[in-house]
Amino acid sequence: MKKLFAEFFGTYWLVFGGCGSAVFAAGYPDLGIGFAGVALAFGLTVLTMAYAVGHISGGHFNPAVSFGLWAGGRFPAKDLIPYIISQCIGAIAAAGTLYTIASGKAGFVIDNTKAGAFASNGFGAFSPDGYSLQSAFIAEFVLTLFFLLIILGATDKFANGKFAGVAIGLGLTLIHLISIPITNTSVNPARSLSQAVFAGGEPLSQVWLFWVAPILGAVVAGFIYKSLLQNHAEA
Repeated sequence: MKKLFAEFFGTYWLVFGGCGSAVFAAGYPDLGIGFAGVALAFGLTVLTMAYAVGHISGGHFNPAVSFGLWAGGRFPAKDLIPYIISQCIGAIAAAGTLYTIASGKAGFVIDNTKAGAFASNGFGAFSPDGYSLQSAFIAEFVLTLFFLLIILGATDKFANGKFAGVAIGLGLTLIHLISIPITNTSVNPARSLSQAVFAGGEPLSQVWLFWVAPILGAVVAGFIYKSLLQNHAEA
């Protein structure tokens, strides 16, 4: 249960900090943090929670990461569903907190006819810069693949584990710097689901892509690392 609570709180913080920065601070008049600030916020959430609770649960905070670690031989299949449920509950709870806070401002409304509504992900007309379904799928697949390669490499028994959280957090920052204009950046099915639940409409109907592409990318990365990169002789 401690592992599941760690995943709940870690994913809660990721969504609250990352999506919260997008909802409240990205476009703030004159002093908005912009894309770069949101990208950094997502990276910082993972970095801080990796050190806070990573030693308890492994610090996944993301269903795709759990699948990727399973494919890489680092995580048992029997724990996949409990971890993913905890991650999704944590993400939705965080989105609910963001919604409650945002509702305290007069005139707040989620316009789910526009891209990025309530920090949701999307493609086509719901991509921040109008990228197609194909482009969104490729971006989410490739970026999640490399995110998992970073995670698997940084946490390898022969790597300098003390800095794993830094590498992973900066990796997620870079991913957001690349792809916020494409999909508003997911690489995390729980993060996508939580915002889409509150946005509703087309963002919710498109959330399937942000489960399929990241999980496929993560699984491929797990097999690549295990087969081509891991030092089996020493392991």
